[in-house]
This record gives sequence, C-alpha cells and structure tokens, in this order.
Amino acid sequence: MDVRFAWMLCVLCLAVTVRAFTQEGFKEVLLKQLGLSEVPKLHKRDLEDLVIPDHVKNKYISMLKRQRVKRRALPSLAGILRGIPGNAGEVLYSDTTTRQNLIFDMEGRIPQNSEVTMAELKLFKKPLDRANLPARHPHRPVANARVSVYWVQRQHDGTNRTSLIDSRLVPIRESGWKNFDVTQAVHYWLRNKRREPMFLEVWIEGERVGSHASEMAKAVRFTSQDPKDKALGKPELVLYTLDLEDYGGPGDCKEESAMGKSTCCRHKHYVNFRELAWTQYWIIEPAGYQAYQCSGGCLQLPSPLQHFGYGERTCAMTESSPLPMMYLVKRGNHTEIEAAEFPNMIVEKCSCITNS
Repeated sequence: MDVRFAWMLCVLCLAVTVRAFTQEGFKEVLLKQLGLSEVPKLHKRDLEDLVIPDHVKNKYISMLKRQRVKRRALPSLAGILRGIPGNAGEVLYSDTTTRQNLIFDMEGRIPQNSEVTMAELKLFKKPLDRANLPARHPHRPVANARVSVYWVQRQHDGTNRTSLIDSRLVPIRESGWKNFDVTQAVHYWLRNKRREPMFLEVWIEGERVGSHASEMAKAVRFTSQDPKDKALGKPELVLYTLDLEDYGGPGDCKEESAMGKSTCCRHKHYVNFRELAWTQYWIIEPAGYQAYQCSGGCLQLPSPLQHFGYGERTCAMTESSPLPMMYLVKRGNHTEIEAAEFPNMIVEKCSCITNS
C-alpha cells in the first residue's frame, strides 16, 4: 500500500472516531459499523422476557476481560470491604435462579487523586450438601452452575436497573473462594455520584437450559452478609488503586486543562447509554463507558514550513481501543441479542498532528 495513502486513511479513521463522541457522530459511526441506515425502532416491551443466551453472554464477558488485561500495572491495595454491619444481603430463590444481594459501603474508601484499576468480588462457596442434590441424570451429567454478577442501579422511581459485570461457570462439587472481576461496577458507582452504598446482585443459574441443570444449580451456596450466617469467609470486595500523581497515564489532563488552558491532552468524557433516548432500549450492555476526548492547544510549525503544504497542528486521537457491547437486533416480529466489539471507541492517547 502507498505510504501516503495509508497515512491519509489513518487520518480519516481518526477524524471519524473524533466525531463519534458527539451524540450524532456516535450514532452515525455505530449505524455504519452495523450496516444499518437508521436506529431500530425498539420499545421497552421488546426487553420483556428477553433472556441473554449463554453463548452471547460468554462472548461479551470474554471481550470485556480481553480489554481489562490492558490495565496499567503496579496497583496498590486500597481496601478490603466486607459489607455494611446491620444490612444483611437477601437471598432470593425461584424455580430457575438463586439471587443473592450484596451491599458495600464505598464512601471514603477510595483515596483522593487515585484511580481504581481493579476490583475483585470474592465469594466463598460453601461445601456441598449432597443430601440436597437431585437424582443423577442418566444421559447428561451437570458439573457446573453459572454464576453472574450484576451492578444494581437504584432508580429515582423506586425501580432497579441491572448491568452484567462478570459471569463464569463454577464447579458444583468444589468449595472455596471464587473471584469475580467487578471493576466496571465500581466505575459505574463512581460515575453515579450518589452518596449511597454499592449494590451488587449474584445470580446462580443452571449451566444450560433444562430443569435438571436448574435443580443442580440450587445446590450452590455462597456465604452471605447476614450476621446470622456463621460460616467462615464473608463476601469481600477488594479494591486496587493507582496514585495518579505517581502513575498517571501519559498525556492525561490535569484539572485546569479541562478549561482549555493547557497543551494537548486527554480528558474524561462519559457516554451514558441509559440517558440517550435512542440507545436506552437498543444497547443492553454496558450501561455507559468512559470514551475520553482530546483537547488543548498545539505548538505550531514555523511559518516557512507552512508554505511547503504543512497546515495547522491540532490535538487529536492517535491511539484507541475497542468497546464490547451487547445490543438488540430486530428480525421480523421478534428480537435477538448479539455481542460485538466496536473499534476505535475509546481514546487511549492524544497527540498533536499536522493537517495536510
């Protein structure tokens, strides 16, 4: 490929990505990547009784984990939270799902001028009570249960909205600590800016569809936050942070730079899918994401060079990363859920580039 053509193509890609962070530009890029001419006409009723298939859930979680591997190293332990005294998390049972509520007091737990790089939820799986196991199935034995962790957002109208954070298969016959990556939940809580605890919900389901798998999953028990639960190993939320003074990302803006008083840098710009009218029923996960933006001034080239075709230098994105998403697809009279990774959605690095 011609070098000049490749460079022009790169600049074009960056320009498209920068436009994506305005509401209309973001919509334009998303529709183009999905091969759609307009946003699907979806309503709240399209979400009723909608079940996320395991293969879609697994694909989304694997994409999330691949993205999280890129986190900066050298985090330090910020704290181990074990729940709020006097607030026992409920455990609810239904025909197909066991749901356990967890409550963690986050206020004042995250040091000032620091960033949460990793958060782990540690759950202790109790030893199996074999007396409660259903009879063995002759054809398809079940070895695992699916355990999923959701962040719960309390709405002003009293309802709850949940966002899938992590999901994995847990061996039914093994006991001990099981870890879940809940970094995204902590980021959601921080973004929410409410003076309230963080609410998580743990769902225990069958590893596949069918009554036998559901019955086997009911044998999985984790210790709860209830003081009456005397079992060892209460649920723990482990937080790791980086001191931004020592380990701040290269090119990230200081406070004054948000006012446009600095050289080119990257500053925070959050896209909330729950608040955008055209995404609230279309995009299932995530609830939103930190897109970042590039802003600030650039040192201009000497005027003689401008006569040779070099234009103004502007602050623009030079490195990006993809965003995993789960979204609804309407096919005829029914809706389905798909998962995909959309490139160039998160700004990783900003630099000054010269317009030709």
